[in-house]
Amino acid sequence: MDTVETDARVPVTVLTGFLGSGKTTLVNRILTENHGKRIAVIENEYNELSIDRDLVVSEAEEIVEMNNGCLCCMVRGDLMVALRKLLKRSDKFDYILIETSGLTDPGPVAQTFIMDDYLKEQVRLDGIVTLVDSKHVWLHIDEREELREQIGFADVVLLNKTDLASESELLKLESAVRDINALAKIHRTQKSAAKMDDILELGAFEVDRILATHPNLMTDDDDECGIAEGITSVGITFIGELDEDKVENWAHELGHDHGPDIFRSKGVLSFKDVEDRVVFQGVHAIFDGQTDRPWGDDQRFNKVVFIGRNLDKDELESGLKACIAE
Repeated sequence: MDTVETDARVPVTVLTGFLGSGKTTLVNRILTENHGKRIAVIENEYNELSIDRDLVVSEAEEIVEMNNGCLCCMVRGDLMVALRKLLKRSDKFDYILIETSGLTDPGPVAQTFIMDDYLKEQVRLDGIVTLVDSKHVWLHIDEREELREQIGFADVVLLNKTDLASESELLKLESAVRDINALAKIHRTQKSAAKMDDILELGAFEVDRILATHPNLMTDDDDECGIAEGITSVGITFIGELDEDKVENWAHELGHDHGPDIFRSKGVLSFKDVEDRVVFQGVHAIFDGQTDRPWGDDQRFNKVVFIGRNLDKDELESGLKACIAE
């Protein structure tokens, strides 16, 4: 496990959403409006970006410098290669936003920042933002697994095109989103006019954010919720100190047996003979932990949240509790 200190790494937001949700419009706003931020936007080559043509082009036209100080990087191959190339120009930006394809599972993109040792030293995953077309979402949400997974992965869900939906439709949609992902913050937008503070600097993996997120999710009466398709949010909390080796073995087995069905996981753990709180995050079968501040005189506890498909709350809880140190 690594130790959390003052984090100088470049924060990264992953932007996802089903086709037609408004991602390209949002990216256009980021690349052209005067918001005062230096954001490097990584685009895949299949998106149609109607950006201003008064540009400064460099490095074989793969990285474009915008008039507002942002950068646009067109990805034609491996994301890790694109990130490494972009980081050579790290003096030009202080934030990275990655737009994924509308038909893409954001999991592999998020895993990039856990698996690659070099990237882990240079950048940190700040959060995942999903745009939803408030008017037409009902045409796809039951049939398209990608859309439900994108909502399941999100730290923030932007209900876009709210001007095209009635208040009752929006309330129904908010309820459906919470059924899939009880942890995500929900914001309403029109024409993709999201506030930068709603999509950047989310601190989704900071320990205090984890502990403060929807505490009612962790109650005995409301610790699991979902929709008919089986995507659920599960919360587990209990007092006790864990055996680190047992937890590592449990996590390995969990990833092997259920990795594809676990979209996101994050939490705070207490290990025996470790004075600091341990913060972890996971994407599918990949888990990563870091030590945080000391427990001190605070009561030690374990709090974990899983979001995924067909999760068995009893199995998850009994498996983790079996790791309690003797």
